[in-house]
Amino acid sequence: MNATNTRQPRTTSGASLAFLGGADTVTGSRYLVTDSTSRVLVDCGLFQGFKVLRQRNRAPFPVPPSSIDAVVLTHAHLDHSGYLPALVRDGYRGHIYASEGTAALCRIMLLDSAHLLEEEARHAARHGWSRHEKPRPLYTVDDAKAALERFVAVPEGEAVSLAGSMTARLLGAGHILGASSVYLDVDARRVCFTGDLGRSDDPLMRAPHAFEGADVLVTESTYGDRRHAKVDPEEQLRDIVNRTVHRGGVVLIPAFAVGRTETVLLHLSRLRERGAIPDVPIYVNSPMAVSVADIYRNRPEQHRISKDEVERIYDLATFVRSVDESKLLNLRGGPMIIVSASGMLEGGRILHHLRAYGPEHRNTIVLTGYQAGGTRGDRLLAGERSLRIFGNDVPIRAEVAMIDAMSAHADADDLLAWMKAAPHPPQAVYVTHGEPSAADTLRLRIERELGWPARVPDQEQQVQITEHHAAAHAMSA
Repeated sequence: MNATNTRQPRTTSGASLAFLGGADTVTGSRYLVTDSTSRVLVDCGLFQGFKVLRQRNRAPFPVPPSSIDAVVLTHAHLDHSGYLPALVRDGYRGHIYASEGTAALCRIMLLDSAHLLEEEARHAARHGWSRHEKPRPLYTVDDAKAALERFVAVPEGEAVSLAGSMTARLLGAGHILGASSVYLDVDARRVCFTGDLGRSDDPLMRAPHAFEGADVLVTESTYGDRRHAKVDPEEQLRDIVNRTVHRGGVVLIPAFAVGRTETVLLHLSRLRERGAIPDVPIYVNSPMAVSVADIYRNRPEQHRISKDEVERIYDLATFVRSVDESKLLNLRGGPMIIVSASGMLEGGRILHHLRAYGPEHRNTIVLTGYQAGGTRGDRLLAGERSLRIFGNDVPIRAEVAMIDAMSAHADADDLLAWMKAAPHPPQAVYVTHGEPSAADTLRLRIERELGWPARVPDQEQQVQITEHHAAAHAMSA
């Protein structure tokens, strides 16, 4: 794919902000800030979920990648970083600024993403389940390697000059290792991008850094219309494991390889230590999770668990490395526990396990976090009991359980509490990175409870950020 689209933001006086992604969905975060001489992109994520969203990944980027001077990342999850290999392939030549933790995780995640995309294209070509005669990956491992060469690690809190008048600081956001909120200064104005905020009571990650205030706030709204259940996720997991093991079944836990796998292992370790669950085999089938383990070991200042407990959670499970070992798990049968990526059942080895164990009623599929609309996880939660996997319809007779309280995202109350720490109210708040209902519900709460002007922007909408009141403009077609 070549970026031939030459659409440009409509010319405005002063600096502007364009929402190139994350504006009408919970994925694909991409925010373009422009001053009189330069362009900076905050986040460069993949769209996930519904096909109409995923197709945006194949469309030319809304502005020529070569016209962008710098990229800043809030964190490593693919809906915030996963389009970078395509951006660099199609002409971006600037630096990619990220926290040290995010840079380390992206070295693993972008290569893994590219490998899976290549593998999926090969599988589709071999088995003929793609509509394309010659399926091609969105990007390749070589594209990912080229993107990684452009990373610059930025220490937390240190100001970095990006381009033109723009400088940035990154402050911890909780959520996962390296996750940051980005404070971007442009033309004497400050714009804060929350990124994905973590929870103040997360068992694994430290609480987000307090909001320091900004003229313009761009906030996520993943859980903007709900509160996390006041239940103990560890006790929920205990009950699920015990009843599944009693049936002789397999507990299948789709989990993001970064953050969620560690949280799941932490709870399983504590349950095992106090004898609350049986001593059944536990497997982590995610090559990425093996690599991520060292990053958690080497960055104790970013999480809550002690060095001894870090070692215990990684000693708890057998880490599956080879494809042959992965295939053998599908022949083993229960009782056992398998933790494998991806968390929304959209790719990776979990799909092979789902195909093997989903049709059996003794087994349990445990969803442990947000399921974006249109993903297989979302369809399971909605009650569908047949999933399309590798071109075939697979019946799902296994129990489906949800542990929402294990989410690493701030809920609506957490987001409002974080905002209230501001020393002065922002002049404009833009509510992004949420499904329409979640974003609009949070917008209304911000207006009613904080008295701040808030709006939900449209995809590719552009706003001015250097006027007293930010005025909205549509991007030119």
